[in-house]
Amino acid sequence: MIVAEDSALLREGIVRLLGDAGIAVPAQCGHAGPLPALVERHRPDAVLLDIRMPPTHTDEGLRAAAAIRARHPGTGVLLLSQYVETGTVVRALTEDPRGFGYLLKERVADADELAGALCRVAAGESVVDPRVVTQLMRSHRAAGPLAELTARERDVLALMAEGRSNEAIAHDLVIGGKTVETHVRNVFTKLGLESDVSGHRRVLAVLTYLRG
Repeated sequence: MIVAEDSALLREGIVRLLGDAGIAVPAQCGHAGPLPALVERHRPDAVLLDIRMPPTHTDEGLRAAAAIRARHPGTGVLLLSQYVETGTVVRALTEDPRGFGYLLKERVADADELAGALCRVAAGESVVDPRVVTQLMRSHRAAGPLAELTARERDVLALMAEGRSNEAIAHDLVIGGKTVETHVRNVFTKLGLESDVSGHRRVLAVLTYLRG
């Protein structure tokens, strides 16, 4: 893994957490400039980087992520943000959700959650912070395909966005596995995702309404 974060204290903390979780970090940097060369040199499974980095602290991380994915499509990218930012991040996710994730910085204190998110994007899966999903659900509740979902189906959808398996969803919601399967099928149907959609239907279920 490569870590790019302009706060030296946070960056060192992340590197230490990942090391304790058994994830090697051969390189790190405080701004987006060196990232392309570092990725080229080390060929990491994934890159963790802040959305807002020097010099302008606007979208340097997003642009670096796009460049990395264009040149190294097999490299996972996990974006971090201090605040819930949905516009450009959601658009980036909907273009190609594979190996792409977005977490709020408050999540980095949980080593298991951070390591799990990085491993999922490295494996080509997708991760969306549950707070982002919750906020977008509220903003889309009045209209669009989300309005057709029941409260329980929205709960299931939020957990799907975190990359949870049906078994994990059943455990978190304290319901049976068959019930989860029914809710998942209903979500797919109501969001118009046919059974022949390949690979990432769970992620597409989330992103279908995020695009709205």
